[in-house]
Amino acid sequence: MRIKNNEVAVFAIGGLHEIGKNMYCVQYQDEIIVMDCGIKFPEDDLLGINYVISDYSYLVKNRKKIKALVVSHGHEDHIGGIPFLLEKIPEIPVYATPFALALIKGKLEEHGILKTTELHEEHEDTVLKFKKLSVSFFRTTHSIPDTLGIAVHTPRGTVVFTGDFKFDLTPVMNQPAPNFQRIAQLGKEGVLVLLSDSTNAEISQFTKSERFVAKSLHDMITGIHGRIIFATFASNLYRVSTAIQAAIDTGRKVAIFGRSMENGVQNGIDLGYLNVPEGLIVDANEINHTPPDKAMILCTGSQGEPLAALSRIANGTHRQISLRPGDTVIFSSNPIPGNTLSVNHLINKLMEGGAHVIHGRVNNVHTSGHGGQEELKMMVRVTKPNYMIPVHGEYRMQVIHTKLAQEAGVKPNHTFVLDNGQVVCFGPNGARMAGRIPAGDVYVDTSGTADVGNVVVRDRQILSEEGLVVAVATVDYKHKRVLAGPDILSRGFVYMRESTDLISQAQKHIYHVLRNEMAKTNKPKESVIRKAIIENLSDFLYSKTERRPMILPMIIEKK
Repeated sequence: MRIKNNEVAVFAIGGLHEIGKNMYCVQYQDEIIVMDCGIKFPEDDLLGINYVISDYSYLVKNRKKIKALVVSHGHEDHIGGIPFLLEKIPEIPVYATPFALALIKGKLEEHGILKTTELHEEHEDTVLKFKKLSVSFFRTTHSIPDTLGIAVHTPRGTVVFTGDFKFDLTPVMNQPAPNFQRIAQLGKEGVLVLLSDSTNAEISQFTKSERFVAKSLHDMITGIHGRIIFATFASNLYRVSTAIQAAIDTGRKVAIFGRSMENGVQNGIDLGYLNVPEGLIVDANEINHTPPDKAMILCTGSQGEPLAALSRIANGTHRQISLRPGDTVIFSSNPIPGNTLSVNHLINKLMEGGAHVIHGRVNNVHTSGHGGQEELKMMVRVTKPNYMIPVHGEYRMQVIHTKLAQEAGVKPNHTFVLDNGQVVCFGPNGARMAGRIPAGDVYVDTSGTADVGNVVVRDRQILSEEGLVVAVATVDYKHKRVLAGPDILSRGFVYMRESTDLISQAQKHIYHVLRNEMAKTNKPKESVIRKAIIENLSDFLYSKTERRPMILPMIIEKK
């Protein structure tokens, strides 16, 4: 990538062709503004992986140019990667809204880097001024408090990033409506390029207001007579607030399970977003002895996460709470892409345990935080961008979004469907593609270790699908003899007691490979012999079973 001195570069390190990992950058000369730094939840085939983060190598290489990381809101797909970025570049100042900042502080404390991080609280009226770039903000609405769009002002024009948004004119929890006046002012002053949320580009209408869902949920909860288990995202204070208010109105006690839910509620109370009367929240012991029609459980696990509170309740492995016949479980969320199977499995498990389960849009217990097609077109109409890049969405969503932008007045050749890492430069003569930067996936496993590596993940996939074959032999290289074995151990490939003929043939096959390789030279290399065993045995087993297990040769040399 080569950026000319009079050009503004715009690129995504994550967030394109995917839901999650949102991370967008604006660069002009020796200044870079980073917008959001999220994670993505893994697909089912990423075994042992907790989440996926972006490749930060370009930012590490250009760390002296980074002026700020500014955060649009506090969802995981926008803030979850921040600790991993700061572990590599601790000097980046972070600017975030109050609720997002509270969530970020919790993450940094877990990683042991809170005290070494420069944190700043941002608001709609905040203006960040640097030598060549400046940043301002505008109010939007989403499914979490304190959401802002971001405007990066450059010598070539303003780059506007919407963040996750919808135009909710009746938001709950005393949150203000979108600031159309400020958005329109940006459009009047001139927007160079719009980076706009594509999540609901396939949905043809306006997204329902959070107040509509709040009323439906409140009416539903007040009509339930048994114990209620209410599952939602810990950061979705709107739904938590609705559940708490319904509990107050029906005289229910509330118990909270899941560390992230406990932290989210506490942050909501501390920031004044949640009104929780004294004595409403009780511990597990008290809720277990509370009459069912006077008890509500708030918990995490609406995405079917195996270690979250709701999954442990469903499986009977929770230390404090057991599922009871007659319980009503409310899922106030939709499955994130990749989580549908695990959510469906959890719903089945809950129903097998005798619970009544309420979920999905059909029951009006959830609405999206992302704008539909009409809202996306309205954003284009109000900002009047010269160029438009759809972000935060899978490929088909980005393509549809570009067509919507063209319908709303953007020239067809002024829209870009980009990949992560692709760079667009805007200069005096228009826009041009300017190459790529590294922007692959980095895997974080259950231990919290980043960059597990594609090879490790591929090995896990092979082990899960094809199994493992271990071949053990003792050899005398000096006299070119096989002293013991070869013995074969199968795990997840074939059942050895019922495959004696195959195992016997494989042993003979390895024996001949060993003899042939040792006969080729006076000093055979173990690496060469291991490779020969893997290649020959793999072909042999495939010819017999049409499967290619992972093969692990163990050569013991007699000294």
